[in-house]
Amino acid sequence: MALAGVMTMAAAAQADAATARREAAGTLADGTAVEAVTLTAPNGVAARILSYGATLQRLSGPDRNGKVADVLLGYDDAKDYAEHPNFFGVTVGRYANRIGGGTFALDGRTYRLSLNDKVNSLHGGARGFDKQSWRIVAVKDGSVTLALTSADGDQGYPGKLDVTVTYALSDDGALTVTFAAATDKPTVVNMTNHAIFNLAGEGSPMGAMGHRLTIPAQAITPVDANLIPTGALRPVAGTVFDFRNGRVIAEGLRDGRDPQIVVGRGYDHNFALDKGPTATPQLAARLEDPVSGRVLEVSSTEPGVQFYTGNFLDGTYVGKHAHVYRMGDGIALEPQKFPDSPNKPAFASPRVDPGKPYRHVMIYKLSVAR
Repeated sequence: MALAGVMTMAAAAQADAATARREAAGTLADGTAVEAVTLTAPNGVAARILSYGATLQRLSGPDRNGKVADVLLGYDDAKDYAEHPNFFGVTVGRYANRIGGGTFALDGRTYRLSLNDKVNSLHGGARGFDKQSWRIVAVKDGSVTLALTSADGDQGYPGKLDVTVTYALSDDGALTVTFAAATDKPTVVNMTNHAIFNLAGEGSPMGAMGHRLTIPAQAITPVDANLIPTGALRPVAGTVFDFRNGRVIAEGLRDGRDPQIVVGRGYDHNFALDKGPTATPQLAARLEDPVSGRVLEVSSTEPGVQFYTGNFLDGTYVGKHAHVYRMGDGIALEPQKFPDSPNKPAFASPRVDPGKPYRHVMIYKLSVAR
């Protein structure tokens, strides 16, 4: 084959592959520089990741008519994630979700964590991974890896933890997020991403409550008045938590006949996935917007997924394009170990030991229903 033909084939192959572009993204109030990496797939799906908080700032894709929109709530400027934090798209850790009373015992020793959710520690505490600047350590075609070192005693957690998060966009637009962590002493780890989705497009006036959601789970972990799991598993059959065959979110969102809806101010609950923990990512949730036709499939290796309807968005957060965010404007689907599992022996253990690193792989697959 002639050299020109080889070069043409190589160029065509490159055009059909996901790409990565690294650029400056402003500075924080203390002068810390923020970088961004934009991953773009040939089918039009794109993701933008910030070094601050290892944050998924944007995820965009076409609707059934080819119109591209960003489907994530968040901020236009990187500095707003630091100055007005609300977990939009961030990497949360060391421990995603709540630990009751901000305390747990490990190997006979009690650890007290920073409290940032009344009497609880939420998403790693007052200065969790979402409020720290990560290092970009690798940028390749379609992927970026960020790293962070969390010192022994950080937010009260034991062990020096070396953490990485890799975002990798496949050629067909599936965004795989891989969390990895290694410790020098026994500790607990539970990491996820806290993206808040509106498949109609961020800022869509109808919000996300008309979306149809499917969660393959026969039970939830019901919570007490402080939103801490009781330790029980409650069957979803016959309740507004039954998403096994798909249902419109709005149908049960304000059903005050269910005490769990009342205490959660809507949906803010962990679903015990039928699949349990798995070696490779399997379906945790499927979300569909009937108007735009966009579909989001969330897969994970973890046993649970937290479904949250933005209940604490109260109009005080001004996000992208000066949109005021309120309850129902987006939803979070957070794959995870169960909340408060360090204090619930019946739940899958979040323990991580030296020589046995932590790993969680999840996938956001954005597509269009025809």
